[in-house]
Formats: sequence, structure tokens, C-alpha cells
Amino acid sequence: MSPHEELVAGISATVRAFFTKGQPFRIFHGSTNSTRPIQSGHVVDISGLSNVLAVDGSSRTAIVEPNVPMDKLVQATLSQGMIPPVVMEFPGITVGGGYAGSAGESSSFKYGYFDQTIKAVEMVLANGKVVTASDSEKPDLFKGAAGSLGSLGITTKLELKLLPAKRFVKLVYHPYSSIHNIIEALRQATEDPKNGYVDGIIFSKNHSVLMIGELTDEIPDTRKPQKFSGAWDPWFYLHAEAKPLQGPSTDYIPVAEYLFRYDRGGFWVGRQAFNYFGFVPFNRFTRWCLNDFMHTRMMYRALHGGNMSFGYMIQDLSLPYDTVEEFIEYTSQKLAIWPLWLCPLRAMEPPTFHPWTGDPKDGGKPQPMLNIGLWGAASQDRRQFLRQNRDLEIRLSELGGRKVLYSHVYYPEEEFWQLYDREWYQELRNHYEAGTLPTVYDKVKTDAAQKSQTQIQNLSWIRQLAHTRPLAGFVGLWYAIKSRDYLIHRQPCWLYWKSREK
Repeated sequence: MSPHEELVAGISATVRAFFTKGQPFRIFHGSTNSTRPIQSGHVVDISGLSNVLAVDGSSRTAIVEPNVPMDKLVQATLSQGMIPPVVMEFPGITVGGGYAGSAGESSSFKYGYFDQTIKAVEMVLANGKVVTASDSEKPDLFKGAAGSLGSLGITTKLELKLLPAKRFVKLVYHPYSSIHNIIEALRQATEDPKNGYVDGIIFSKNHSVLMIGELTDEIPDTRKPQKFSGAWDPWFYLHAEAKPLQGPSTDYIPVAEYLFRYDRGGFWVGRQAFNYFGFVPFNRFTRWCLNDFMHTRMMYRALHGGNMSFGYMIQDLSLPYDTVEEFIEYTSQKLAIWPLWLCPLRAMEPPTFHPWTGDPKDGGKPQPMLNIGLWGAASQDRRQFLRQNRDLEIRLSELGGRKVLYSHVYYPEEEFWQLYDREWYQELRNHYEAGTLPTVYDKVKTDAAQKSQTQIQNLSWIRQLAHTRPLAGFVGLWYAIKSRDYLIHRQPCWLYWKSREK
């Protein structure tokens, strides 16, 4: 029996014991890139499933365990001259997290969500049985488990599709002075088959940048590669913001540098750390000094360690192209959060927990959507913060949009199930005996988050103080330092890859 099989057998036995006793349980992965508060209860530990089992360049596939993070996956596939079609921009996000969540990135207009690049998965069902699911074997489970947050079983192995890698991404920056024009241009860019990567940043109503990339092995002799991983390198969004407004400009970015270009600063959320403490100026020198804390692994550690997910709007919201401008106008007036990220998504067939929309003029035919990354400071008053989120959800639904479910969700249960196919989902749970696992709604609802505030109030005054601003920030920093995750990005495992000579 292989080490992988031994681990899976142990997980299967633990799950079977919970199932026999009728005890609900949760899955411990060892890390998280969700902003939802961490919850307790009976736990099945799968943190040991963190290995790349095989990479085959000839068949263009990789077989990996679910806790393999993106940077480790990219390192392994680049060693064979390959890359995954969809790579989450934060290097600590895991393969299993990408399958169980809704991971849409700048190549998703072409290849779909991350789970749509997966050929097959091995799962331990809630009754302890080990099964394989794919398009041809248990296809209902294969489709249903994608995006359902581990609520149908525990994913223990995945087979991924791969693409040939090239040395660089040639990235062209196109400036726009109106929101309408960048949305139109972005949509057109997704229709050009030569484009491999498309995304955009709206800095304000009068300044946006569309970025269009393609893989290449060539770089002009007069150009140097543009990097973003070093402590003195620019944060990507600041680099894009500084691009000339008069017309297009071009960078040649080493392929892995491009894939993880938003890691430093977490897009631009890292700037909130400077605002939080107030006494630290935001400039290139301070970003260099604090670089260890400005990578997303460390930022997530601090977020959860200091219990700081409230008071910040961290949402991905997908809408039909026709209603995007109206929604941005709403967020501009009600929240005044800038910048906004634009990420085009391929059409999704329902039923699914991924965002999807249909064209009522064409029999409900699934249509592409545009994801908006809305990340910034919101009200620090808890009641007002909850109100802001509920108003946002209501307006999103009115405009035909859907949330990506990694974040805080405030829908009442009945309203939530009006957005998703409860009957389809419940039939899957019944068929695969998933009753001891929490439902998707159980995992995303904010009840536990609201209870956590009561729990804080019941703590000693010293511990309550540790949960208040600004001490909560220092507590979060302590948890981040204790994790030692800063050591990972000091020497990125993918940094020195070069493609094979032709």
C-alpha cells in the first residue's frame, strides 16, 4: 500500500466511525484562503494529503493531493515544461480548495473555473467509502462536488489537465477613461482566441486598465523581464496604475511571476494594513521593510489570528455583462471602494454553486459573466456592516448576479435557496449519504460569526482587549509570525525556472 493509500485508508476509517455514530464533522485542511470565520466541532484531519504524486508531460496531466498549494503545483509542472490552464493568483490556495470552491482567474474566460480543468477526483464519501468521480464515472458527484465546499465528501486526489509552458507572458496594458469602454473592450478581448489571459482594474470612474496576455518564449533584446516577487519590486496593481494613459504599453513577465503577480499586497488589500495601524506611511520603502507580512499567506494568518474579517468588504461578485455598470455605480455610491478587479468568466451550465446566468431571450442559454472583486474597508460598526452586506446582496440579486462563496454570506436560508437548486443538491446529499457533513449554507452563513462576537464579550477583559483595534492587528501579526509562512516566499520554489532549449 502506497503512502497515499495508507492516508486515505485512515481518513476513510475515521469518517466511517463518525458516520456509524451519526456524528457530524468538518474537514481540517491545515490552511485556509477563505475570509469566513473558522468554526469548531468534530474534525477529520486531511492536512497530510499535500503531495504531488505525478506529472506527465506526454499526457499533459498531473496527479496531486488536495492540500498541494499553487506554488508547489506550478513548481512541479514547470519541471516538466507544463502549467495548469487555470492558476489561482495566491500561491497558498490549494488544489482541493480550487475544486471545492469557485476559483475563477484571468484565464477562466477560456478554460472555465479551476474545477473545469480537472479530469477526475478521488473522494471519501461521508459514509467512509472511497470512490472515483469523473465525467464518465459518477458524473453527478463530479459536477456536484465542484464548488460545493466539501459538503458531499472529502476530496483526496485529483487529476489535472496541463498546458505547455512558455518563458513569459507578454502582457499588454490598455488604458481607458470610462467604465463603459473598458467593459466593452474586455468582452471583445475574451472573444479573440489568441488571448490567453484577460483581466482589468478599475482605479476610478475615469481611470481603468485592461490587461491582455499571451504566452511567449520571445523577448526583444532591448527589454528586461518585469518581476513582482522581490521585496523591492513593485506591487502589480501599483505598476499597472502607473502605466501611460496615452496608449497601450507592454511587459514581458516570467510565466510564474505573472501567475502569482497579485500575491504581494493581496491585489491591493495589503494597503488596508497600513491604514489600520495609521502611523506607518505607505511607500516603496515601507513596503520593502514589511515585505514579509505583505504576502497573502501571511495576510490570511493575520486576518484569522486577530479575528479581523469584520469591517472589511471582501467579496467576489459575478454579474451579467449588461448589468455590471449599474452595479459598479451602486457600489461607488454606497461603499466608495476602489480599485475594483474585473475577471471575465466562461458560461456555466446549471445546476451549480458557481455563479451563472442565462439569456431569457434565448431560452435561458448560459451566458458568460464578469466577476467584480470588491475588496476594501467598510463600516466598523457591526450593525451597519451587516446592513451594508445585506443591501449589497439584495442589489446583486436584483441585477442577476451571484456571489462567490468563499466570503461572508448574509442571506437568510430561504433566500439563499432561491438562488441555488436545493432539490438537486439535496438529492445528491441523499444519494451519497452526506448527512453528517455540513451543507453549503451551513458553511457560508454568518450565524457563527455573529455568535463569535458574543463569545468575545464573554471573555476576560484582557482577552477582549486583544480582539479590539488596534491590538487585534498586533495579535494577528503574532499569529502570522508564529506560522513561519514568511520563509516560504523568501525563496519562491518556481523563481528560477527556464523553458527547455528548442
